[in-house]
Amino acid sequence: MTIERPAADAGPPPSPATIFEAIVKRQCVAAIYNRGEVTLAPHMIYTRHDELYVDATTLERDGKPPKEEKMGTFKLAGLASLRLTPRRFTPSALFVPSDPKYRDVALMGVEID
Repeated sequence: MTIERPAADAGPPPSPATIFEAIVKRQCVAAIYNRGEVTLAPHMIYTRHDELYVDATTLERDGKPPKEEKMGTFKLAGLASLRLTPRRFTPSALFVPSDPKYRDVALMGVEID
């Protein structure tokens, strides 16, 4: 998967604080990703190779829901115009907080009821 860098005029770099708040409040975020508008339900923020990544389900891409639910990995730096939305989400059954890929690198994950 190729991750496109935001254009210089896309505003400030995305803040991990937005993702932390979204995870705690179970609120979706909206962003520009690969030139398309996405609405994401962030489930985990973690580091890999000294970069921040977010595992999230995509709820909408360019205003349309995906064909099937899946957990995607997004490099935080690739999410331009990142902002919190009022839309709330329920944690996905696809999210496995005990996944070994999060061991020793997880910063915050959504709490499972």
